Amino acid sequence: MLKMAVLGCGRIGRMHAENIAAHPRATLAGVFDIHRPAAVEVGSKLATTVFDAVDEVFSSTVVDAVLIATSTPTHADFIEKAVAAGKPILCEKPIDLSLERVQRCANTIGSTAVPIMLGFVRRFDPGHRAVRNAIQAGDIGDLHQVVITSRDPGMPPVAYAEASGGIFRDMTIHDFDMARFILGEEVTEVFSIGSRLVDPVLMERLGDYDTASVVLTTATGRQCIINNSRQAAYGYDQRVEALGTKGMVISENRRPNMTTLHRAEFTGQGAPLLNFFIDRYAEAFSAEISAFVDAIESGRPPEVGFEDGRQALILAEAAIKSAAEGRTVKTSEIG
Repeated sequence: MLKMAVLGCGRIGRMHAENIAAHPRATLAGVFDIHRPAAVEVGSKLATTVFDAVDEVFSSTVVDAVLIATSTPTHADFIEKAVAAGKPILCEKPIDLSLERVQRCANTIGSTAVPIMLGFVRRFDPGHRAVRNAIQAGDIGDLHQVVITSRDPGMPPVAYAEASGGIFRDMTIHDFDMARFILGEEVTEVFSIGSRLVDPVLMERLGDYDTASVVLTTATGRQCIINNSRQAAYGYDQRVEALGTKGMVISENRRPNMTTLHRAEFTGQGAPLLNFFIDRYAEAFSAEISAFVDAIESGRPPEVGFEDGRQALILAEAAIKSAAEGRTVKTSEIG
């Protein structure tokens, strides 16, 4: 049994702690949060140790691995501490909002053998993964184009938006990783546009966007089109489509059930979309823990690692630069 400690007991940390506690090949070795009442609440609910200080987690002999779900500015520091302690890491995205800090972290940990997995959970969604598998199997022939739709049901709280690093680093970064996952080759050019349509006053103050579109191009000419919105009135919209020479494969939205109602006055009325990311990607979050445990048990590198996190942030920085300058940006300008 892999004994894992969870750092951070906010919404996503609690969910991870519950998934670890329920996993057949892992056990929850303890939790920590800088806001101790949050950690105590999770620790009491899941009957696990509540650590008094974060360094106790890294020095503990009963902790085999750590899951980092703390605030983004702490991620790189905790990755470095965990590597120094020899404890495998599953870290929520991003590694940091600063590419320079990510590079310093890379320099600090060097070519460590300690496994590091980044929490790009959408790779583990059964539908999205099936798209990639269909491409690899040749089911749609030669891949030409990928379309990723990612729209939130509503704007995040103002405090979150202020600390998020902006839509490209916070929201689109998941789509940048999904694009790399599906395309199967590195992106060389990025063109993006951003608009302030949902909350123009807040977005203007933050120098951010709430509506964005991105076109990614690889060296072979494959394209990925990403469209984002901070507000979709109909719910959490998550779709992936791939077009090839033989056909198309699509990963659709998820609903509580796929029943549709048909009457004289309407047809195809269905259940609302699953609500936001924890519900929509519940199966993927569980599969992510399994993938991490599998990697540790087998001695294989995690399939989504530190470099994937760095590459996704490079694409985010390229998108920010493209939107600001109104031109296509080569990734070589950033990395």
